[in-house]
Amino acid sequence: MNRKNRIAILTGGGDCPGINAVIRAVVKKAILEYGMEVIGVEDGYDGLIHNRHRKLHYDDVSGILTVGGTILGASKISNPYRYAVKAGRRIVFRDVSKKTIRNARALGIDALVCIGGDGTLGIAHRLMRDGIPVVGIPKTIDNDLRGTDVTFGFDTAVAIATEAIDRLHTTAQSHHRIMIVELMGHRAGWIALFAGVAGGGDIILIPEIPYDIKAVAAKVRERNRIGRRFSIVVVAEGAKPKGGDIVVKRMVEKSADPVRLGGVGFVLQDQLEKATGIEARTVVLGHLQRGGSPTATDRVLATQLGSKAVELIVRREYGQMVAVKDGTVTSVSLEVAAGGSRTVPLDHPLIAAARSIGTSFGDR
Repeated sequence: MNRKNRIAILTGGGDCPGINAVIRAVVKKAILEYGMEVIGVEDGYDGLIHNRHRKLHYDDVSGILTVGGTILGASKISNPYRYAVKAGRRIVFRDVSKKTIRNARALGIDALVCIGGDGTLGIAHRLMRDGIPVVGIPKTIDNDLRGTDVTFGFDTAVAIATEAIDRLHTTAQSHHRIMIVELMGHRAGWIALFAGVAGGGDIILIPEIPYDIKAVAAKVRERNRIGRRFSIVVVAEGAKPKGGDIVVKRMVEKSADPVRLGGVGFVLQDQLEKATGIEARTVVLGHLQRGGSPTATDRVLATQLGSKAVELIVRREYGQMVAVKDGTVTSVSLEVAAGGSRTVPLDHPLIAAARSIGTSFGDR
């Protein structure tokens, strides 16, 4: 590269363990190997819309490998193509993408690095089509992005959820209760599946397999009959009964994706107490799954993905998302990543393994 290049980086969507590790990798490699300037855009696309950014120096990213969250901030509601504004007492959505693109171009950047899930990368794909060179990095604790086998943040979320299930085992045994653990997972049940198996959950309920409350209650009664006087139910927030629907906690009017789930655990609690006569308790882990220091696995993965993103920029391979396929760090089109959620396949070997040791998925 014959001139000093400048790149920008932003983090969209929800926070996730490992984001800072990615930022660190991008900034350090860009500066050390290629002498680039790096601009940090604050609060995701909101920073592009309102022109909030700062230059990132080497020292700015030293010591953040182990730190959760994101030093740049994030936003779940700022979509340049559907931006919420107040019109009197109403919320209306406007397309501010032209302003966003002008701001991006005014930065004099050669490429924009977007770290996020399918929403963030879907917007990145549109910006690419509108003339902004973009490289994406997959970020979501839900592990539900198409085009990659794994996303950073997932391993940490599973570790946190597994520890919680481990701790609930003792209180469930002591009080002979049904303990229900509600985990994140709107459309995909990867966290519930992996943490449920790792934590020895007796019943695992995921969005991909609609459950029958009668089957769930029957499993609890069967365990009680053979002397197992407690049961652990691990449920993804997006799990739903056969013929029923998800449990919506609230709607966020100004968000491009307004549905906020939560509460399926409490619905199950009431239903199972009535059906079995056994006391039940519900624990909702919520944002605990997003916080804190990333695991070693997520730190390594984040570093690899950040490094690969810079390589794509150097080769001018824009419109790509760095990805992991069959254990190799590679890249795929942003169009693939923006194509919807990657759900747990019904023939996934972990589902088969769990069933083989007596775990119920509530469907039979």
